[in-house]
Amino acid sequence: MHDEKRRKAEFGDFQTPLSLAREVCSLIARTDFRPSSILEPTCGMGSFLTASLETFPDAQHVLGFDVNPSYVMQAQYTLTQVFPHRSAEVRQSDFFLTNWSEILEKLPEPILVIGNPPWVTNAALSALNSHNLPKKSNIDNLRGIDAITGKSNFDISEWMLRKIIEWIDGKNRILAMLCKTTVARKVLLHAWRRDLRIESASLYILDAHEYFGASVDACLLFVRGSPTGGSKECSVFHSLQAQQPDTVFGIQDGMLVANVELYRKWRMLTGTGLRGWRSGIKHDCSKVFELRMAEGNLVNGLREVVDLEPEVLYPLLKSSDIAAHRSPCLWMVVPQRTMNDDPGRLRLDAPRAWNYLNEHAYLLERRKSSIYRNRPRFSIFGVGPYSFAPWKVAISGLYKKLEFVQVSHFQERPVVLDDTCYFFPCHSEEECHLLYELVTSEPAKEFWTSLIFWDAKRPITAQLLNSLDLMALARLLNKECDIARTLAERQMVEYTEESYQNLLFREESADYGSELVSSAGSWKV
Repeated sequence: MHDEKRRKAEFGDFQTPLSLAREVCSLIARTDFRPSSILEPTCGMGSFLTASLETFPDAQHVLGFDVNPSYVMQAQYTLTQVFPHRSAEVRQSDFFLTNWSEILEKLPEPILVIGNPPWVTNAALSALNSHNLPKKSNIDNLRGIDAITGKSNFDISEWMLRKIIEWIDGKNRILAMLCKTTVARKVLLHAWRRDLRIESASLYILDAHEYFGASVDACLLFVRGSPTGGSKECSVFHSLQAQQPDTVFGIQDGMLVANVELYRKWRMLTGTGLRGWRSGIKHDCSKVFELRMAEGNLVNGLREVVDLEPEVLYPLLKSSDIAAHRSPCLWMVVPQRTMNDDPGRLRLDAPRAWNYLNEHAYLLERRKSSIYRNRPRFSIFGVGPYSFAPWKVAISGLYKKLEFVQVSHFQERPVVLDDTCYFFPCHSEEECHLLYELVTSEPAKEFWTSLIFWDAKRPITAQLLNSLDLMALARLLNKECDIARTLAERQMVEYTEESYQNLLFREESADYGSELVSSAGSWKV
């Protein structure tokens, strides 16, 4: 990798334009906050230090730090040239090795902590063999499976901001930091869980492409501490110039909700411990497991003609099919009926399928996900009695919209879904029609919308869908009947494969950044 490109990757180096730094400082000034001290822990070339000195001429101490010595020299030179009579100092220091408590104790209050921490993950740094990392620790007490599936991966800015937000706990201080919106929420959740004394929190959406040429959802995180602070809500503004928030997110009933007002309106629909919605089948080898019809033959992803027993073949819908309301055009090889099945039974039950899997073992045994470890050869995940229900209500997990479809059998076979889809199994057409009517109602859509952060990589998850109590919804809509009661009962059924489905949920959260949390334990981050 080219040195300059590597440097940007390793340090998440997106230097803040002076114009943006000035806008941020102007916003702070509009709140009538007048800092005595200004601290920038990762100052880069000094844009925020320059803008802060311009905006707050009465600040007594202005102090910047950066790990890059050339940036320290550049920032100090700029400040000396532009503000020759102001007290401003820039020091070289590694954020992870700096004694911030000692520094903060020497700064007079009130303090403004401002800046733009690096936008890079620890996984990306590890790939670069970088040392620009904090000491490894299990900061969230993650379970073993969460670490295995990647949930312990985090943005370096998140680690930094967790530390920084603790600096303002109960103090007359302000945090004003640029970061990804997902990072901002995680940092606030960290603070709220620990009951940090926060007077107010705001999030101002930025156009990261305009300012940094980066395709990422970014914001200014603005948090004010106070000795009596107890707020667990955050106002979201669509720009730095906006005067009124578009929405407010925060903690409600132990959960992080995206729209506090909307959630309060429909909180009576909240269910706990419900499991009716399922993810589709996970196999991680489409070249072997997914087949397409071509000239009257089934062909796999290796362009091989495949001849298998009909009992292992099921019509398949993927997320793109669900979103486009298409009929199945693919077939899936399903070697198990339940998670407790051993595909080895195919030796006798479907020998052609068994030979086919063995012929492609070199691909199947290379599947990377840890969930296949210590499982029988050729195992798949997310399969159970629910997978083969003749009717289903389904939704794509990849497309960012609450759009459900009814799925019926195809060519006299139940349709299966892949693991990017979610579905609720129905045993009859009447069940499917009623369920579809319930989940497409305005109360259902508004309830789920109150919980969804649409900028998440995968905003719709099985946990989210299972948060809605179908019986409560049926009563609200005057649809209470025997079919509705049957559907509601199915939400509470625990299949023998439940532990495997929970494993999928954890992997889903790790892969896609689930931000749902519940004190009752039904949703976990």
